[in-house]
Parts: sequence; C-alpha cells; structure tokens
Amino acid sequence: MQLPIIDIGSSEAPVEIDRACRQFGFFAIRNHGVSDDLRTALLDAAIEFFGREDEDKASVSLERGGAAWRGWFPLGGELTSGVPDLKEGFYFGRELPPDSRPMHGPNIWPTEPATLQPLVTEWMATMEPLAQRVLSMMAAGLGLTPDFFHSDLTADPTPLFRIFRYPPHPPDSADRWGVAEHSDYGLLTLLAHDGTAGLQVKVGDEWIDAPSDPSLIICNLGDMLDRLTAGRYRSTPHRARNSSTADRYSLPFFLDPGWDAEIEAIAFDDGWVAPVDADQRWDRANMRELSGTYGDWLTAKVSRVFPQLADAVIDASLVTGSTVIG
Repeated sequence: MQLPIIDIGSSEAPVEIDRACRQFGFFAIRNHGVSDDLRTALLDAAIEFFGREDEDKASVSLERGGAAWRGWFPLGGELTSGVPDLKEGFYFGRELPPDSRPMHGPNIWPTEPATLQPLVTEWMATMEPLAQRVLSMMAAGLGLTPDFFHSDLTADPTPLFRIFRYPPHPPDSADRWGVAEHSDYGLLTLLAHDGTAGLQVKVGDEWIDAPSDPSLIICNLGDMLDRLTAGRYRSTPHRARNSSTADRYSLPFFLDPGWDAEIEAIAFDDGWVAPVDADQRWDRANMRELSGTYGDWLTAKVSRVFPQLADAVIDASLVTGSTVIG
C-alpha cells in the first residue's frame, strides 16, 4: 500500500484529493510551485543553526519566547503521550505584536545564521497560500463552495511552522520514536523535508512509509477536519523515526482555524453515520463531542507536549478549565 501522489495542477485534483482524504487522511502533492532552491536554502540555514552548541541555541529557547510558544527546544524537550521525543526543534508563527493569547506574539530569532529569519518568513509566506489552495480543493471534493474555508475558518487563520531535527535513532532504543504516534491538531499540515525517510502513516492496522522524495510535499489532515466532516476526512495517526546514519530534517507548516473559531460538523445530507471511535484514537479524544474554540483545543494540546513551559507561562485555567481536553 502506498500514499497517493497527486498533481494539483490537474483538473482531476479535487476528486483525487477527496478520495485520498477519505481513504488515507494523507497524500503527497507535486506541481505545487514551491521552489526547490528555497527549500534547500532553508534546510541549509536550519542545519547551520542546529549545528551550534546548545548553550548558543538557548538564547532563543521556548522559555524566552514565553506564552507566544516561539523558539528552540533541545533534544527530548517535547513530549508525545508523556514520553520525550528523540528530536529537537524550533517553533515559529505569524509575526505579531505582544498579545495576551497563547501562541500569539513576536517570533524570536538567532543572530546566526542571519539567513534563518528571512528564509523562514519567505517559507511561511509561500506555504500559506498553497495550504489555502489545497483546502479549496478539499471543499470542492466535499461539494462545498471553493472558498468555504477561506471565507470563514481560515479568513484569519492560525499559521504555525516548525523545523525539526531527528538525529540517527539510538540502536538501544527500539521502543522510542523521533516523534511517537499522534495526529495533528488543526486543519491541514504541509510537510517538506530533506529526503531522508522516516515518516510512517497508520492506515487501518498497517503502518506504511510516506514518500521520501524531497520534491514532493506531504499533506495530512488535522483533528479539526475530522471534526468538521464528521469523520469523512480522518486525522490519521503518524510517527517518525530516523533509521539513517545522518540527521533528518523536516519542515511542517500548519494552517489551522482562527483562534476563536468554534468547529461544528457540517450538515451534509448523504446518510453518513459519524464514527464514534475515541477508544481507538491515540489520545482517546472524542472528535464528535468537542466543544469550545480552536484556541482552547490547541492550548490544551500544546500544553501537554510542553508541560513545564505551560506551568510557567500559561494561566492554569486555560489548560485545566478547557472544555475540549479529551
């Protein structure tokens, strides 16, 4: 079994994307218009940054980013299901003035490499319209107007970007993962990478390898699309492990709903019976009974992967009082 590879310049793309969303929750796209040169330059800057000593990188740590959740975290600094991941990373978001809301505010940038800031900024400016384009094709596949997402849920979206470094997997850690089984939280993820294999997707009871061609961009669906479509489109579990002998770099961009959006299932008239499968999900969350805003959901989720940071910078009521924590 293989993930579909879809030419989004084709007139058949909305139909093929709809089929992939229903069957896999994952697909790869080509003819996407993202420059290989831009991707390579960003990866080179990332390699230079992550190659510096931890003491240097700590000057732009997540702790310094505060409630905006921007900055670097060290190897093992992020948790999945309570277990430290074997990766390090750097969090970015839309450049904003200081804000009382979590995950809103200014980015923090290292002095070196000086190219990282303009390259990340250009990358995010490139990926957001591509994500909107893919969402418009999903809307068409669902029988909605092409501007369904852009006119409402992503009119003022929550765009987030990460750079992750996965070192070669330790031979004595067969039970560990670069990032363990999880699903993404929002609407749509667009993943570029350096061509090193490692991403696996769970389709039914089978784990399959995602394409490792760096010219492709991997698309996967988040929990809010699962919620919005009542399970027609699934937020598929995935995981990553670097079994190569060199570092693996990935560049996930997330286009998520507006912070204050409340995600309610679309009222389709097709006889679909929404699956109730919380007991089968990695986090046991019930996608059919979520309530509250997307900001509530995201704050609760991110606070679980960085619990110490959450305790330090987030009002506990935003975490424990949320109605959407599964």
